[in-house]
Amino acid sequence: MLTNFQSLYVILLCVGGSLAFMWGLNRIWPREERREHNDQIGWQLTTLGTTYAVILGFMLYAVWTNFGIADLNVDLEADALVNVYRLSAGLPEPQRSELQSLARSYADAAIHEDWPQMAREEVPNESMEINSNMWKTLMSIKTATPTELIAQDHALYELSALTQHRRTRILQSTSRLPNVLWCVLVVGGILTVASACLFGSINWVLHSLQVFAFSLLIALGLVATAQINRPFQGSVRVSSFAFVRALDNMRMP
Repeated sequence: MLTNFQSLYVILLCVGGSLAFMWGLNRIWPREERREHNDQIGWQLTTLGTTYAVILGFMLYAVWTNFGIADLNVDLEADALVNVYRLSAGLPEPQRSELQSLARSYADAAIHEDWPQMAREEVPNESMEINSNMWKTLMSIKTATPTELIAQDHALYELSALTQHRRTRILQSTSRLPNVLWCVLVVGGILTVASACLFGSINWVLHSLQVFAFSLLIALGLVATAQINRPFQGSVRVSSFAFVRALDNMRMP
């Protein structure tokens, strides 16, 4: 999880460190002496670059897929909540009014309690308590007409889906890319950029531009992975708009 300032700092650090390493290497091991090893360095860079590109691309694909799944899960959770609210119209009193009030409270708690807590890497409890009260309200119906029984049965199905989607959301808010994979990404990036710096180029300006572009691309890939690695934290995260929309729908007459 990185802020925009931290992301910019990481990019500048990676690019600046790469150029500083190249210029320092040129002073210790002049370009003219390295030029005779360019064939071997080129083979090494091709192998490392291709391998690292596959790894970085796969990591980006994996975290973006998880981000999309988390976003879809929030939409499904909000839809299930609206369905519970609408099905409560077929229930007897006082369960009808209680369930409708709890559904609105759930959406409000998700917006104002769950999302800020998940952004702080905390596990929210407010919506869990409301969800438990919704179960108690639905199960408290003792006698009902056939129509009310059908509404209760469908409401139980939607409430089960709501509970499952909430559990999935909490799990997704606490999951992260394992440290061993971050180690692979960081070490792989360092080795790949270092190999690019080893070239004994005649034109040092062109070589500097190549190292700059190479390190910038790798830094952007690492920052993008870090930004979307945690779907509910950081500057790039799943929004609570689905629950805002659900709350608006439940307030409509």
